Amino acid sequence: MAGRIAHRILIALALLSAVAGCGYRLESGTARFTDPSVRMDVSPFANRSTTPDAGAVVAARFREELRRSGFRGTFGTIGANYLVEGTIREVRSDTFSHGSDRFALENRLTLVVDVRVVEVVRGGVLWKESGLSETASYFSGTDVQYTEANRRAAFEQVVRRMAVRLSQTLRVLL
Repeated sequence: MAGRIAHRILIALALLSAVAGCGYRLESGTARFTDPSVRMDVSPFANRSTTPDAGAVVAARFREELRRSGFRGTFGTIGANYLVEGTIREVRSDTFSHGSDRFALENRLTLVVDVRVVEVVRGGVLWKESGLSETASYFSGTDVQYTEANRRAAFEQVVRRMAVRLSQTLRVLL
């Protein structure tokens, strides 16, 4: 029994060393993403939705997520290497299901964003995407405060998801 376990461990170690010998590494990110001298301009996104602070909230969460995912550069407009521009196209709520009393029970909140990343020095567009969307469900009822609190929580959830998605894509691009 002990011989079988030792044999399996040796096989696993051999496979790991073979993988390491092929050039695979257990690192993520590129040198530019983690370079402290990189400067990125992430201004509040333009807001074409009816949610008053949507553009500012998405940009702020995006900056936080960049930091969380390993970006070590700085943010600012002067001397920026990369310019991130975004537009909140819409934040909409759709009724997903009704109760027997015909009141909306479950709603689906959708955030739609357009984004563009420009490399300032070369003047080229690194990434441009239109209509990126994230959704989250929330419950509603006859109490307006309950419904609005749930809607705001759903908004925060879709903003966080969008920030993660944008950050992951930018990490791959840089």
